[in-house]
Amino acid sequence: MAQKFKIKKGDQVIVTTGRDKGRRGEVMQVLREENRVLVQGCNMVKRHTRPTQASPGGIINKEAPLHVSNVAHIDPDSGSATRVGYEVKDGKKVRIARRSGKALD
Repeated sequence: MAQKFKIKKGDQVIVTTGRDKGRRGEVMQVLREENRVLVQGCNMVKRHTRPTQASPGGIINKEAPLHVSNVAHIDPDSGSATRVGYEVKDGKKVRIARRSGKALD
């Protein structure tokens, strides 16, 4: 069953573990069924593709998905990793950074 994530497409995140630890990037895609996210410029892998009518083929660098537990939101104030909470402001539920209390949306 797919979980609900606090990370959405377009969020600025930092990688917390693995070979890309400390790297920052924007979430390009959220794969809820696999509990993974695709972060721009992180977890790069090489793919050998054969030529087609659309592309010439060759070795292509592309992003591979990271597990959602290995990324964290970037705090708007300090620029470091933060957890996410929710608050109701003006009748709307908004995501906030736990570290600074600033809205993420």
